[in-house]
Amino acid sequence: MRVKSSNKQTPSTLPEGLRADMDKIARAAHHDPACILGRQAGSTRPFILFYSPDTLELSLTDLDVATQPVPGTDFFIYRGDLAALPEHYRLSRVDAHQDRHDYHDPYSFSPQLSDYDLHLFAEGRHFHIYNLLGAHKKCIDGINGVLFATWAPNAERVSVIGDFNDWDGRRHPMTSRGGNGVWELFIPDLEDGALYKYEVRNRHSGEVLSKTDPYAQQMELRPRTASVINEPPEFAWQDTTWLASRQEQDWLHSPLSIYECHLGSWQRDENNQFLNYREIAHRLVAYVQEMGFTHIELMPITEHPLDASWGYQTTGYFAPTRRFGSADDFRYFVNYCHMQGIGVLLDWVPAHFPKDEHGLARFDGSALYEHEDPRRGEHRDWGTLIYNYGRNEVKNFLLASALFWLEEFHIDGLRVDAVASMLYLDYSREHGDWLPNQHGGNENLEAIAFLRELNTVTHARHPGSIMMAEESTAWPQVTRPVNLGGLGFSMKWNMGWMHDTLNYMSLDPVHRHYHHDQLTFGLLYLFSENFILPFSHDEVVHGKSSMLYKMPGDEWQRFANLRLLYTYMFTYPGKKLLFMGCEFGQGDEWDHDSVLDWYVLQYPLHAGIKQLVTDLNRLYTQQTALHHYDFDHDGFEWISCHDTDQSVLSYMRKANGETIIVVLNFTPVIRHAYRIGVPMAGEYKVIFNSDSGYYAGSNAGSDDLIVADNSTWMERPASLSLDLPPLAGLVLVRI
Repeated sequence: MRVKSSNKQTPSTLPEGLRADMDKIARAAHHDPACILGRQAGSTRPFILFYSPDTLELSLTDLDVATQPVPGTDFFIYRGDLAALPEHYRLSRVDAHQDRHDYHDPYSFSPQLSDYDLHLFAEGRHFHIYNLLGAHKKCIDGINGVLFATWAPNAERVSVIGDFNDWDGRRHPMTSRGGNGVWELFIPDLEDGALYKYEVRNRHSGEVLSKTDPYAQQMELRPRTASVINEPPEFAWQDTTWLASRQEQDWLHSPLSIYECHLGSWQRDENNQFLNYREIAHRLVAYVQEMGFTHIELMPITEHPLDASWGYQTTGYFAPTRRFGSADDFRYFVNYCHMQGIGVLLDWVPAHFPKDEHGLARFDGSALYEHEDPRRGEHRDWGTLIYNYGRNEVKNFLLASALFWLEEFHIDGLRVDAVASMLYLDYSREHGDWLPNQHGGNENLEAIAFLRELNTVTHARHPGSIMMAEESTAWPQVTRPVNLGGLGFSMKWNMGWMHDTLNYMSLDPVHRHYHHDQLTFGLLYLFSENFILPFSHDEVVHGKSSMLYKMPGDEWQRFANLRLLYTYMFTYPGKKLLFMGCEFGQGDEWDHDSVLDWYVLQYPLHAGIKQLVTDLNRLYTQQTALHHYDFDHDGFEWISCHDTDQSVLSYMRKANGETIIVVLNFTPVIRHAYRIGVPMAGEYKVIFNSDSGYYAGSNAGSDDLIVADNSTWMERPASLSLDLPPLAGLVLVRI
């Protein structure tokens, strides 16, 4: 196309003072490019100013006229008839390679974010800020493009850089929205899938940083780190019935058995490559249904650069990792789980973030999301940074992330990682390496307030969703309502029970009678919180051994001990969590780089563990007494907790008139004619024996029906006599 030149342009007579602003634009140091670029009111007549580096020719397509280069600069100017131009005019650029590019001028568009939205964000109360900040496809005045917005209050200049502008921070500087620290720019005509980042220049040091979008909803596949422009979701959800029933469910009294899973190492394809979310959905749901679990808990699938972090060093708080597919692929995963009656829980990490240069660390050249002082802002053990929970915009970022997963992906609940590290200012710190709060204490008051608001907001907006705390200390009222002084979590991992139990089970049975209190101590605090009993990924890594090889003895004893341990877990008060591989007695520690040792299921002992966990799940979910009062004194009663000499425990689980009898023998000796007291005489049926041949056990111990007579025993009106199998548990009901 041949364009006409304009003889009306006089670049030598630019308005006074404009040159200084042009110089800042050229140096990529101007905080408000919109006041210079686009339509301007000059000293004599209006004009349009363009900045276009590496350009041979720049034309106004609508008028078929060339703009005039400003000598000695990369600027172009037009002083023709502006009234003849549409509001959003088109440009045609010929670059240094003689390639032509046609586009609308981004600086013909006015700011799009409302003052009210920015006000809510500054107050930390814009719970859907992820719909505004980030990169969002938008149609303005009939023109399609992408609205970019980010928060960088200490920046002198922020630009959008990407594969559409040769990653050149001079081409698309953003507009500052003033003292709130938000920058925005609408760029028309961008294609879906384009890569981008923000280039940020610090106002004090002049340091220039290249940053991933904190609010990006799609990222490149690692090790690349760019954000990706993606279409708004078009996924057709089909889980309305599930969501409605979840809202009405009495989760306190319902069974909850969680299969904790790392998607990258659960299973892979025949070439040892990751499966897509959709493929995983069909395989994993079928397996979980077969095993009888009610929920899947995913280790973090929020985007993260390092596989070895297992997802806990998150850089994408609004983006499912690309390792397993797109965001809609993950929506399919959740939807399919719900359609098949399986809940989905997600590990979520608001306690810390990595120092990667492309991430949140010193995002605008200052300690923005973190604290400046490392005594408040850095986890020494983990080499990560700590969020500044007292800053409204940071708090808003995290609250919006939590709601994003619940709303946009229909997640049924979040397991909040490392809560203990959030609560204590001196967590894992030496003397003198922490700063007390305003009252001189070690409580992180801002983090406490954040957690309370997190739980209040998520429960109010998504009734029936579950908020779980990984909290390993004796902090009071973690699972009690906020209005009663609690933190407001639904449930908390029972780390004390887990450690005591595993310590006890690791002992040679000959020594266990000296440590009987490790099994009974937990009842002193058991009902002070709503507890989950976790055997998680943390217990089968870093030299701790697999669950199987934590058990003492020869091969037979190891498997018998593991069967006994799981029987104890599934009959003890509390919801259940078991990490993948533990359900079939994997021998090796978990390795995130390798799939589980599925081949061991060809061996009867491993297949027996799998069948045992399957039957325990069915027992737990179908027997009301085993789950209805998981958090209440009314659901548990000791028969005997004092038989240290024989290392036997016996107790009852109760609910709504039903009673389950549990007797556990922690020695490899058969206990013949072992008498226990029971509530009433009559026939009792053994409904579960962990030593059964079905589980590759020795088939010892009582089975079928046992008659309880009126002989008083253990201060109870009736009693029955059992043969207790070795390293095994029996579960009985009265018929």
